[in-house]
Amino acid sequence: MLEIDGSYLEGGGQILRTACALSAVTKKPCRVFNIRRGRPKPGLAIQHLLGIQTLAQLCNGKLEGGYLGSAEIKFYPAEIKSKDLHIKIDTAGSITLVLQTLILPALLASSPIKIVFDGGATDTFFSPTMDYFRYIFLKILGKMAKNENGSRSVEVNVIRRGYYPEGGAKVEVKVFPSKLENINLTERGSLKKILATSGASELLKSKKIAERQLAGVREAFGKLKLPIEEKVEYYQTQCPGSQICLIAEFENTVIGTDNLGKLGKRAEDVGKETALELLKEQKSEVCLDKHLADQILPYLALIPKKSQVTVSEITNHCKTNIWVIEKFIDGKFEIKDNLILWHPS
Repeated sequence: MLEIDGSYLEGGGQILRTACALSAVTKKPCRVFNIRRGRPKPGLAIQHLLGIQTLAQLCNGKLEGGYLGSAEIKFYPAEIKSKDLHIKIDTAGSITLVLQTLILPALLASSPIKIVFDGGATDTFFSPTMDYFRYIFLKILGKMAKNENGSRSVEVNVIRRGYYPEGGAKVEVKVFPSKLENINLTERGSLKKILATSGASELLKSKKIAERQLAGVREAFGKLKLPIEEKVEYYQTQCPGSQICLIAEFENTVIGTDNLGKLGKRAEDVGKETALELLKEQKSEVCLDKHLADQILPYLALIPKKSQVTVSEITNHCKTNIWVIEKFIDGKFEIKDNLILWHPS
């Protein structure tokens, strides 16, 4: 059984998500201890618990220590089976973080898998927004994951948004069996456009929150002549909330930034911060933004050929995921400045 110290380096829930997903794929049992030890509320939170419980269903596995606040789990995987999965989240637990646990093993199933979320948050703190997940993560994943029909490997239908603190989202995800192919993302090409998608609850429509977030983006971009396409949306939700996502589409890749509205913070400032972060990412002239780098590494490691990507920053999240992945997969990551190379054994 592989021993994984959940307090290593970054020490967050990502260690658990990556370890259990790769355990399911490689059929190597694992014990994860010191789960989120350095966090204000250590141990399993609801999105971690639901993710690994549902993963156990997906691969007919056995989970020990699966309860809220647990600091240690043991995961015994079996065969990944194609089945519909229903996940009920009574809190504002992050849907995108649960998906980080499930997408990789679901891609390797023998037939499509439907995942239905009842409750939870599409856009909440300390996790990717749903728009970042759809328009950035899935876009890059699509360069590696190819299904036999030539269509998307993962389809997402957001029926209802959910924000902190009440959640209440409704999301359907369909994952199709796919093969992972190597990628060589080192040249991003010229900028085609920037999609600025700004959304908020109908409860905030009278305050024009979504429009004001975009006004902040325009202010940050100033006199820069950038090809911007703006999108404003309002949704029926259980509680107020807003989000913004900026997606920069290049010839060969896509990078992005996202942000959430916060009580007491001007909507214009939320948009401005998001735009300034995107400008910083663009200056690096790399193919993956700093938030996406670590998320894509487990997929790279399952490709039996050498792959390489350039990233804007080698974060602790990135280093942590490399440490976990190399415990499950035969191969080695190599870092050269902002270049990450995967060398399979």
